[in-house]
Amino acid sequence: MKIGIFGSEYQIEKQSVIKRVFNKLAERGAEVYVDASFAHFLWEAFQYKPAINGTLSGDVFDLDIAISMGGDGTFLRTAARVNKQNIPILGINTGRLGFLADVGSTDIEDTLDELFKHYYKVEERTLLRLATENHIYQGYNYALNEVAILKRDTSSMITIHTELNGEYLTSYQADGLIVATPTGSTAYSMSVNGPIILPQDNSLVLSPVAPHSLNVRPLVIPDDYRITLGVESRNRTFLISLDGRSEVFPAGIQLEISKADYTTKVIKRYKHTFYQTLREKLMWGADVRMDKEQNMK
Repeated sequence: MKIGIFGSEYQIEKQSVIKRVFNKLAERGAEVYVDASFAHFLWEAFQYKPAINGTLSGDVFDLDIAISMGGDGTFLRTAARVNKQNIPILGINTGRLGFLADVGSTDIEDTLDELFKHYYKVEERTLLRLATENHIYQGYNYALNEVAILKRDTSSMITIHTELNGEYLTSYQADGLIVATPTGSTAYSMSVNGPIILPQDNSLVLSPVAPHSLNVRPLVIPDDYRITLGVESRNRTFLISLDGRSEVFPAGIQLEISKADYTTKVIKRYKHTFYQTLREKLMWGADVRMDKEQNMK
């Protein structure tokens, strides 16, 4: 099995977890390739040089599985590298919350054993595609979590004129607007009170950021809708952020957001469900009052 390792370069304190992953892969006889920058980090940060078959420096590679070691940000960067290559990604969490990278340190060995037994499921996650007038946006124009339109460098709001399938919806006066996938519904969109959507749902959500009107609420729409946006800004510029990759653009250009023509494949354990993730990560059902009482005894 050919496995590629991608990792965060901000996890020096997690070296024991990282070594456990490489040791388990060696034990299972995997053919291991490591992202070149991550391999350099392993050597420079704590002089660790695992036995590997090579490094990955470009965006085209032949792998059976990609492993992302870090938090959800690392997973998003790994997904961007994998792009349309149809390689499923396993997220091992060495960060904080971890909805995409949800394999904790206590489950590493068991999860990797299940991987080699082919005992896992692959979930297909929707991506968004951004198209800009005159192809102004030149970078990787896909997002697994969200596309966010945001103000910059001023306290003034921006106005975002919004159409759905060519029909006018509204003009948001706000600090920004987030267009999120079901995967992204537990990310930036959730932080501005957007709804949580099941990963398997065929929906998108439009979540305004600090809207001027209190009666403006997040809106859930079918994921095959075409979203057209026009932005007005007093300082004549605004930010477009795709999964945290931000660039400044001039006001007045037209943007179009739609469902991508491919999906990101995410590896999940059979025994782990999204509902379990909600209970563990967001502490749904936890009674903090009982925890306090037990600590006081």
